[in-house]
Amino acid sequence: MRLILAEDSTLLREGLVRLLADEGHEVLAAVGDATALLRAVEASPPDTVVVDVRMPPTHTDEGLRAALDIRRRWPHIGVLVLSQYVERRSAAELLAAGADGIGYLLKDRVAQVDDFLDALTRIGAGETALDPEVVRQLMARSIHTDPLGRLTDRERQVLAHMAQGYTNAAIAARLRVSQSAVEKHANMIFDKLDLATTAGYSRRVLAILRYLQP
Repeated sequence: MRLILAEDSTLLREGLVRLLADEGHEVLAAVGDATALLRAVEASPPDTVVVDVRMPPTHTDEGLRAALDIRRRWPHIGVLVLSQYVERRSAAELLAAGADGIGYLLKDRVAQVDDFLDALTRIGAGETALDPEVVRQLMARSIHTDPLGRLTDRERQVLAHMAQGYTNAAIAARLRVSQSAVEKHANMIFDKLDLATTAGYSRRVLAILRYLQP
């Protein structure tokens, strides 16, 4: 995979370059701010970019804004956004721009090399990779005020795995149930969340976005 990295921490940036090179990926550029990221993508479009949410000069959402710009201008490029904390609004905004080939991970996940590389692989395959911690915190919301409270425990488990970007087959393997059972749970989730089949929109993506709503 051909990658471009955007991370203002020199130590993390150089560590990622070494890790990805060791795994056989080609790092086209490694930069420290969003402006340099956009220039690098324009000069040599990669397969995927890895970008921090908060970057210079204000350290607010420059990386996210650059990621959204990349998705608008180069929709075929995968985007993996890294964040120090769970920022639900950032995750929702990123997925709303199109969930195919999109990932959102906490920086701590980078230290878990297999999880990080698995997320990159799924993004490269056009799938979604949402950090399990984001999913866990969303699950902690009160079932009394949350529309997801209508879901059974198993349906919430299935939706949690859907939000992380796993396919029905992968969910079945992880939960040790049949794929047909997962498909039935998924259809129940769509029905309970009032997600009718809508031309041009994936009910799976809409369910994840509903999951991310404040």
